[in-house]
Amino acid sequence: MSDSTTTTPTPDPAPVSVIGLGMMGTALAAAFLAAGHPTTVWNRSAAKTGPLTAQGAQPAATAAEAVAASPLVVVCLSTYDTVEAVLHPLAEQLTGKTVVNLTNGTPAQAREFATWARKQGAEYLDGGIMAVPQMIAGPYAYVLYSGSQSAFDAHRETLARLGDTKWVGTDPGRAALQDIALLTGMYGMFAGVLQAFALVRSEGVSAEEFSSLLVPWIGAMTADAAAMGRAIDNGEHLTDVSSLAVNQAAFPNLLTTHRDQGVNADLLAPFQTLLDRAVAEGHGADGFSRLVELLKS
Repeated sequence: MSDSTTTTPTPDPAPVSVIGLGMMGTALAAAFLAAGHPTTVWNRSAAKTGPLTAQGAQPAATAAEAVAASPLVVVCLSTYDTVEAVLHPLAEQLTGKTVVNLTNGTPAQAREFATWARKQGAEYLDGGIMAVPQMIAGPYAYVLYSGSQSAFDAHRETLARLGDTKWVGTDPGRAALQDIALLTGMYGMFAGVLQAFALVRSEGVSAEEFSSLLVPWIGAMTADAAAMGRAIDNGEHLTDVSSLAVNQAAFPNLLTTHRDQGVNADLLAPFQTLLDRAVAEGHGADGFSRLVELLKS
């Protein structure tokens, strides 16, 4: 008599369609293909489907054909206007589909499009990709998702092929909001880095050499972001580290040095204005977290 073991068969990877094959859309489709998902692809310029077809993708002749091919439709186009131009004519075909829109846009655009998609009988997820194309499916890539909780739960395993999945809420605009906020931090960092490079280059210092000092310094400073976030949430801005009054007094040295070195300081000047206002309003003993209150329009 022999023993037998019953195993549950692993379900086949779910089919997915990808609309938009720029650098990011191509990376998304390639990740689905690499994970074994039957993947249909469409792009306005059909030539872009060639490399993915060679990897096993099914090219669609039209966007309508791509939508019809899969229950999950991932969209990654240049703008929301382009998304609307492609999908609005297909309104009736979206019924019963899940649309995951990974196009960069604003919270208002995401909410408006979500409302439209629901009227067509589609489930809608808006997403913010926090990665460059080369990072997709790697250990550091992640995507923010918001909108239909049921759609996210149903397709999370498939979406995880792109990177870590971070659910941020049922408000369709929440992913776009946090995406833009993260990009705001990135652009602010790059602005400071470029300003610093311009300053040292004014005397011939190698930017690459200087980066060996700049990178760990920025890392050390950003490590305080969590504590700053707590202060903002709690409204407790008093500090014994570096007060706004101290920074207000020191900041003119940055502007003067840039001027003396022949380097434009337009990126920095507004920060002096903000410091001056904070101290004038009686917040000189507070830390940088106080400035968030002054940024409200």
